[in-house]
Order: sequence, then C-alpha cells, then structure tokens
Amino acid sequence: MSLSTRIVADSDADTDAWNRAVMLGFQHPFALTDDELKLRREKQEYRRARGVFDGDQCVATFKSFDQELTVPGGALLGVNAVSAVTVNPAYRRRGLLSELMGTDLAEAKERGDAAATLIAAEYRIYGRFGYGPAASLAGFTVKGLRSGVPSRWTAPEEGATVAFVDGAEVRKIGPELHERFRRGQPGAVNRPALWWERFTGEVRFGHETWEDPFYVVYRDGAGVPQGLLKYTTDKKWDVDLPDNTATVHELIATTPAAQRGLWHFLLSVDWVTTLRTENRGPDDLLPLLLPDPRSARLTEQSDFFWLRPLDVPALLASRSYATAGELVLEVRDAMGLAGGRFALTASAEGAECAPTTRSADLTLDVGTLGTLFLGDISAVRLAGAGRLTEETPGAVARANTLLNTGARPWCPDSF
Repeated sequence: MSLSTRIVADSDADTDAWNRAVMLGFQHPFALTDDELKLRREKQEYRRARGVFDGDQCVATFKSFDQELTVPGGALLGVNAVSAVTVNPAYRRRGLLSELMGTDLAEAKERGDAAATLIAAEYRIYGRFGYGPAASLAGFTVKGLRSGVPSRWTAPEEGATVAFVDGAEVRKIGPELHERFRRGQPGAVNRPALWWERFTGEVRFGHETWEDPFYVVYRDGAGVPQGLLKYTTDKKWDVDLPDNTATVHELIATTPAAQRGLWHFLLSVDWVTTLRTENRGPDDLLPLLLPDPRSARLTEQSDFFWLRPLDVPALLASRSYATAGELVLEVRDAMGLAGGRFALTASAEGAECAPTTRSADLTLDVGTLGTLFLGDISAVRLAGAGRLTEETPGAVARANTLLNTGARPWCPDSF
C-alpha cells in the first residue's frame, strides 16, 4: 500500500477529503455538504494542514498555526499550535502520527518558535513527543440558594453597570476586551477573528450544536468594558417551580470587581437555581466570591493545555521569575530538538538563558520542563513523583522559589 503525505491547501479536493477525515477521526458522523465544505475552505486556514492519503482518501490529519501565548510576567511568546490530529482507525500503528508530528516540530524549530502547544484529547499520546501538561482546568457546580448571594440584584460597585448585549456587540467589543484580559493571564492565547464569529454564531459549522446564548457585559464607572459573560439555560421546571440550570460557557474579566459583579449577577437571575461552569482556571475566584464557598462544588479537574519546548534558552528567557537566582538544567529530549545543558540567570531586570558546560543542578526531560514553565505544578511535587532529579542539594527548593508564579496558569480556549 502506497501512502503519500502532503499539504492540503493547494487543492480543494484534498481540503475536502481532509475535512471529512477530521470528522471521522473525532467521531462525528456528520455528512459534509458542498455548502459546508465551501464554508470551511473559506473560513479556516490550511497553510500548515497536512494529510496522509491513500489514493483520494485522507487517512490521517494534522494542522499547526501561529499562536501567541501569555507567559508569567505578561510577555507574549510566539509558539506553534497543533490541532486536528487524527488517524483513521484502520491505519493505526503505521507511524503516521510520528511522521506528521516530527515534520511539523522540526519546521517549527527552524522557524524559530520557542515551543509547541496543543489541547490533549488523550493523556498518553503526546508525552512521547516531548509535550507536558502545562495548565489545568476546573469545573464548578453552584446551588444558587445555598450560595448566600442575595436573590435580589443590586447594582455593581462604584457606578459600574451590567447589561445584556447581542452577538454583534460582542464581536465589536470582545476582541479588545480579550486582549487586555489575556495580557494579565499566563496560559491565555490569542483569538483570531474566526473565533469570535463562531463564539457568537455568525459562522456555524454544521456538526456543532448551537443554542442561542445570553451575553452580558460588565462596564466600569467610566463605561469601559471590563468583563464578558456567555451562558445558556435549560429552562426546566419542577412541577410548578422554575428549576433552571445556567451553564457558563465564557466569563473573562480584567478586574476582580468585574468578575465578582458577573458571578453575583448570574446567581441573582430569576429561575436560575443551579450554575454550572465549563473550562475555568484552577485558581478561579468563584468559590471565594460566595458567602458560602462550599456551595461551589468542584465537579471537574483535569490537565488541559500542553506545551513542548523547542528552544529552551528563548523559552526560559521569555518569562519573569519570582526572585533572583541561577539554575543549571540538564534537559533530555528523545527527539533531539531541544536537549542540552542550560544555565538560567534570573533577576528583577529579566532573565538570560544559554548553553553551558557547568554541572547540572536538575536533570529532567523536555516534557517535564514544559510542565514547569508556566508554574502550574511545583518542582517539589514533580521531584516527589520522580519526574526530575536533583543533582545539587537544595536545587529543587531553589527551582520551586524561582519558578513560583503566585497564581496558576489558565488557557480558556480549546483549539
């Protein structure tokens, strides 16, 4: 059997076959119509979309694109985002994913990307390619009557306002609001125009279920948008009593006041007795904003955003550090892309990192470095799990102090 791998952007037939393969790979039995395929060709980027073909049939898919990642300290780092990874079940165990991933990562390193990122649908796949879980998610369920939030809405503090808006208004104000939000949230990534079109239903891909949502904007006393909420309700009744569950699909805020105002507003909406959240940060303020924090039950906790270092000096020099210090890392990389020994020197003025011949303080694989980078898991915990080795006494504690971020990272977006 002869298989060929190629970029699909130059051929509508290849692009359509690639999209059908993505649907199959993610187990969507959705028949892509001509109109649907045309919409996908017009709206999505295929410049770095690869497919493995058996004749005219696409049997494996892979896509990468440019992304900006907010790192601790607020700098924006250019990375290589990976998405749409599938292999037809009839073609597994033939090295197709290894070929696609290896080619893409080598090209990303050649371009100068400091790291690659992805959202891991399955945990056991991506570690062998040097990725490590770098930011987690949490989900909460809140029983509104137990939360202690007054059911009668009172205006937010200091002249701020909360108002319902439509999708057109969200597309107008959302991108700028998100830009301000993401610069203060390590782990957040940029959102292209298509993200906002899909978020507001202006562009709808046929396999995706769409339910018209509510959008709410929080504006401060000067009228500047500082928070955005998107939610839906299930409109259920318990005999003759309303018993609605509100599901929060998005809540971003640039200030604690905006976050507090939006959560309290939603918990005061008539007929809403239960609130459920989707992807929230592991350090979300929600429980602490309630008079009864126990009413916010943690119902989901998982790894989510994964990171693969490609240029260790550039990666480690891009972020800020909690204190001044030095650390020598021996990084092992089975793929030969980012391994070596590197000296990190950090201070309040910034950080420098370069190859060195000095003795290592810590030895770790490249995926563990990806896990450490944003500060989601401490060096002490990783050492306890055997994920890194202390070569110099006290180096784990020193790394823990140096890499501490004070708050865990969060990526609100799947991609």
